[in-house]
Amino acid sequence: MHATHHLTGYAATGAAILTLTLAGCGSGGGHGSAAGTPAAATTATTLMTAKVGKVGTVVTDGKGYVLYRFDADSVHPTKVTCYGTCAAVWPAATVKGSVTVKGIDKNLVSTVKRSGGTSQLTLAGWPLYRYAEDHGPKEAHGQGVDGTWWAVTPTGAKATTATTSSTGGGGY
Repeated sequence: MHATHHLTGYAATGAAILTLTLAGCGSGGGHGSAAGTPAAATTATTLMTAKVGKVGTVVTDGKGYVLYRFDADSVHPTKVTCYGTCAAVWPAATVKGSVTVKGIDKNLVSTVKRSGGTSQLTLAGWPLYRYAEDHGPKEAHGQGVDGTWWAVTPTGAKATTATTSSTGGGGY
């Protein structure tokens, strides 16, 4: 009976994750990222490059977590579309204070105000995000999710060397 209780808990957790995955993105709802995600703003942020297997050279935050761009966002003018449930899975890379770069042209780095008032980092005009399923540095599990989420290169382009995936909890 004890084992059944654990399985029921795992099933409930899985159902909650599936619900978030299927909920959709950019359709309104709450703003910002979920509490406790790696998107917590700091007073100083470092953007740097790292070589990530099967993806190539991409941009990471100061802790080595891969940053992504979303095809539903736009440049000229920069527009953020990932809020609510989307932002829980794809937390915005936010910043308070200064930004330091290593291996990236500082002129390509800027910020855009999110509807909640926080400043989201941009690269070549593209808003930057983390992926909740990347649990360690140099993981790129979000690469190619649904053909709309891409690790970002130092020029702001999509990293396209890895195979795309329609699974993995992105669904946006």
